[in-house]
Amino acid sequence: MKILGEISDPISVAKPTSRSDHFFVSLLRDERDLPFVYLTLKITFTLIPLAVLLFIPGIPAWIWWVAAIGYQYFNNVAFKGPYGLMMHCTSHRAWFKQEYGLFNFYLPWIIGPFFGQTPETYYTHHIGMHHPENNMPEDESCTMGFQRDSIKDFSIYVSTFLFMGIYHLCSYFVRKGRKRLLYRSVRGELLFMAMCVGLCFINWPATLVVFILPFFTFRIIAMTGNWAQHAFIAADAPENCYKNSTTCINTKYNVKCWNDGYHISHHLESNMHWTEHPTYFRNTLNEYIANDAVVFDGIHFVHVFIYLVRNRYDLLAKHFVNIGNRFKSDEEVMAFLRARTKKIDLKPYLQVQAA
Repeated sequence: MKILGEISDPISVAKPTSRSDHFFVSLLRDERDLPFVYLTLKITFTLIPLAVLLFIPGIPAWIWWVAAIGYQYFNNVAFKGPYGLMMHCTSHRAWFKQEYGLFNFYLPWIIGPFFGQTPETYYTHHIGMHHPENNMPEDESCTMGFQRDSIKDFSIYVSTFLFMGIYHLCSYFVRKGRKRLLYRSVRGELLFMAMCVGLCFINWPATLVVFILPFFTFRIIAMTGNWAQHAFIAADAPENCYKNSTTCINTKYNVKCWNDGYHISHHLESNMHWTEHPTYFRNTLNEYIANDAVVFDGIHFVHVFIYLVRNRYDLLAKHFVNIGNRFKSDEEVMAFLRARTKKIDLKPYLQVQAA
């Protein structure tokens, strides 16, 4: 176990200093989003040129393979996390001012497909469905009905999302009568698929590397993250954000990925700016204590996922923050965490919905 100490996660960004800084800030609704501009520029002038190079006919095979490996490195290692969580932040909080609102489409429509994100389906799934339903049974990415330390259950969970995710999302919007979100979901998915089919007739190896592999990688990573973020659920109060989500503090991941580890406060205040989460956590610590919240120090959601499916509750307990001095030993923490990962019967909730 760990005792809560200083929090090293970022609570601010550097003030604009250069002419370019001030120019970009003049376009933004919040100057704290300036780092997003420079990350977007890095991605634009790295991934897109490599993608174009891969589609050029007749280039030497060794150059093609170097470009392909470089593309996968930048896509999945250097940029996947920061881009994905930048998309997350800008989906909750549009980053450009209303008069420059057209620029808000650049990430989902231009950059997103290079990361395997079909245009606007991230927004419709995450903002239109996941947050309103809060991981409850109506949430098509709900983790409640799975044993959340089981690799078998996770395989079922992620496979269902890969092959049926868009169908379930659209079914949800049909049930809820949300036609606009349904249209945006179907449009984005079909346009991406049509683009990939068309490009395969031009250059299928390049299409595979640039769009198809990132498509599967993104969806697997997204569901892995959601699984870890909503792994520890109190069966007696699964709708309680403190009891169905997890917070990870003091990790390099929070520096790189815009404080994504603060998932409890994100569900509590979904439009909160990413720099505000550490302070909010400190200021509302008594609520975390009162609600038996799960907080880890020094690890992030990838670690949580790996430790869970390996049944390494000892490692989870090692990084567990004993806020409020609730537990006397690692063994008590392990028993607590095991209870929170048990499969929850969804029938009572589904019966209520049917009624």
